[in-house]
Amino acid sequence: MADLSSNIDREFYLSADEFFRAQQGTALTYDDATLATLYSDILPRETNLETTLTDGIQLHIPIVSADMDTVTESPMAIAMALSGGLGLIHCNMPERQQLSEVSRVKNTVHGLIQEPIKVHPGQQVGEVLDLIEQKGYSFRTFPVVDERNTLLGLLPGHVVRPRYASIKVADAMLPRAQVHTIHECELGRDPIGRADRFFNEFVGVHKLLVVADNDQLRGLFTISDIERIRQERNAQLKPARDSQFRLLCGASVSSPRSSTGELDRDRIVAHIGGLVERGVDVIAISTAHGHSRGVGDAVRLIREVFPNLPIIAGNVTSAAGVEYLADCGANIIKVGQGPGSICTTRIVAGVGIPQLTALYVASRAAKNCGVSIIADGGVVKSGDIVKAMTLANAVMCGGLLAGCPEAPGQVMEINGKLYKQYRGMGSHSAMQAGSAARYGHASKDTLRKVAAEGVEALKEVSPPLEVMLLQLAGGLQSGMGYLGTRTLPELRSAARYIRVTPAGQRESAPHDVIEFKAGS
Repeated sequence: MADLSSNIDREFYLSADEFFRAQQGTALTYDDATLATLYSDILPRETNLETTLTDGIQLHIPIVSADMDTVTESPMAIAMALSGGLGLIHCNMPERQQLSEVSRVKNTVHGLIQEPIKVHPGQQVGEVLDLIEQKGYSFRTFPVVDERNTLLGLLPGHVVRPRYASIKVADAMLPRAQVHTIHECELGRDPIGRADRFFNEFVGVHKLLVVADNDQLRGLFTISDIERIRQERNAQLKPARDSQFRLLCGASVSSPRSSTGELDRDRIVAHIGGLVERGVDVIAISTAHGHSRGVGDAVRLIREVFPNLPIIAGNVTSAAGVEYLADCGANIIKVGQGPGSICTTRIVAGVGIPQLTALYVASRAAKNCGVSIIADGGVVKSGDIVKAMTLANAVMCGGLLAGCPEAPGQVMEINGKLYKQYRGMGSHSAMQAGSAARYGHASKDTLRKVAAEGVEALKEVSPPLEVMLLQLAGGLQSGMGYLGTRTLPELRSAARYIRVTPAGQRESAPHDVIEFKAGS
């Protein structure tokens, strides 16, 4: 009897290869298909949402915030990493500002800060203030070292003020004898636990410096970081961190060209070098058409100069596009042309593939090339993420997150409701601000009309990002529970699909009722 039932299921609910090949000639998006449930002995809370995009980029939830100027700057990137995801800081800003945005993320919460920012005794406090402003540091306490990196003292934050600008660091610092330190050999296998015990023993001390022989400075612990790390161990969403325990952070870059049409190699290398110096974990080269010479040239250049730097490239919707970018040196490919709520590429240019079919085609090529793919666009609910994750390694969200307080869009009130600005990077205003190259136009070209491929819109203000991500992650866990899969790789191998009619789509949403909120 069980065999008969299984045979019936196999006839109707098809694997990805069977399902999408049966739909050849028809392009599908998320609402055009649904997933069949399978036997399960797994509860949603027992599922594991971790995903590895490439070496060094492991996320605890498979969600990336879009590199859009109304979605991701440092507040969004910090909140994304603290919740286990990844934020890509947009490049529609001056290069110096983007460097500062990355620094803010990477300097937010550490375990052992292995290379703390240091000052020298001959500097003036005013020079330290200039450094803080230039780099965007959120802290004001600095170890003081000589030219051999020998610890001389600690410059406390309460003296780093404009009124003391002319005072030398040597005259304002705490001398070495008053600075609490620990030798690196005393840290053992649990440096966080050892630092935690220190702060319990020395009430009121907020910094612990790590030294080697001859007082060589090796690192720094702060009590605020240790407390945050302790709290993380009981959090539902665990932060995404690098090997030095700093928050993960990505940044998108443009590919500027010289007057001759060639890539501005020196400018690109210098800017990415600055990002790498500040600890950026992954670089994204995002354009509307990733299967192009310009993107390929940029990826090859970055791979040549920075051989170990993870690269995200896109956007594509074809197997050939995935193979091309992988051959150029990209580790992660973004898939999606036109599915975003504020994107009009398919209307303006008449190109683009509905997202579910595009993901299937791209995923097969990605598997052969050994790269990961990110489903970029079209996600409006957690069920879409479940479907996307049957084919992709992560999803990129823009509109879903644009209403969060961490997003940089302007807030406005209309008829008693609060909204935030949200615009496509192909909109006129975004291209005038600097993103025209992303769509193959010159931002300073005033002799012809630039064809916009995005709109400007409003999103109703939504709860904080952590709340939104908990809801999205919860929906993904529920979907995995229905399919009896504990991990995302298991979800990809177990998924079975079936087409949904327009009537089936209506049946899937609340219908024949009047919705209301209790207490309203």
